Amino acid sequence: MAKNNETTSVKLYRSDYVMQGIAHVVLMTLTLLALLPFLLLTIASFTEEETAIRNGFTFFPEKWGLGAYQYLAGEWSQIGHAYMITIVVTVLGTTLCLIFTTLLAYGLTRDILGKRFFNFYVVFTMLFRGGLVASYFVWTRYFHIKDTLWALILPNMLISAFNIILIKNYFQTSVPESLIESAKIDGAGEFKTFYSIVLPLSKPILATIGLMSAIGYWNEWTNGLYYVEDGSLYTIQLVLNQINESAQFLASNSAQMGQMLNGTASIPTTTMRMAIAVVAILPILIAYPFFQKYFVKGITIGAVKG
Repeated sequence: MAKNNETTSVKLYRSDYVMQGIAHVVLMTLTLLALLPFLLLTIASFTEEETAIRNGFTFFPEKWGLGAYQYLAGEWSQIGHAYMITIVVTVLGTTLCLIFTTLLAYGLTRDILGKRFFNFYVVFTMLFRGGLVASYFVWTRYFHIKDTLWALILPNMLISAFNIILIKNYFQTSVPESLIESAKIDGAGEFKTFYSIVLPLSKPILATIGLMSAIGYWNEWTNGLYYVEDGSLYTIQLVLNQINESAQFLASNSAQMGQMLNGTASIPTTTMRMAIAVVAILPILIAYPFFQKYFVKGITIGAVKG
């Protein structure tokens, strides 16, 4: 009998080992497939322009070149300023998003007056929106945010119903109610309990929402398109898109006018699109690994129904 049990245990161990091996192979394959587009994007940005036009983008280009980055370096005064604007908008917007979202989410977990109404209001905003025309009218006519830094922060992303529900569910499922009751017995008010007990236990969901909000602000360009005409307030996405369009315009016009020797037609429009994408996503790629463990845990727990 003991020998049979031992044989069964060995078979189960081997079965688990095989399943783990298969899982690792599958995950490594999926990871590789996810990384390959970024690798191709980076290699394409370092490809010589004529080679890219002739052969297309490949992982092993015939000839390398820095023309795209040299062109962007020539525009760095504008790009650097746009980077600073984007950093300010991302940091300020993400901070305000976390403050307002966590406060509202925590309030919805407590027994407050009008709790049912506020819960309905949050869900209602997920189903119906005011529309672009109405939103533009309200933001410009009543809040006067046009051509201000707030135009890049307030519309669309400051408070999201999806984020509120994630944080609310996390508070309800992952923060023990006994700790909150103990704090109240010790004389702590709601704000004291919130800052001293709830927030320190909510790092995973805060990092998750913070990362999602930061990516949204970093990649956002529609707010600038609608509400910003002052070039000094352009974000990196707006500036790089403008450079891309300007380069295409100059290159096509110079070719039509036969100005091949003036250097304008040599603008690397093909590879520059790739270089622009690399410049835009590089900060996010650098920051993401530091938040990944919190991101996965926060999404998993926050998505549980409360």
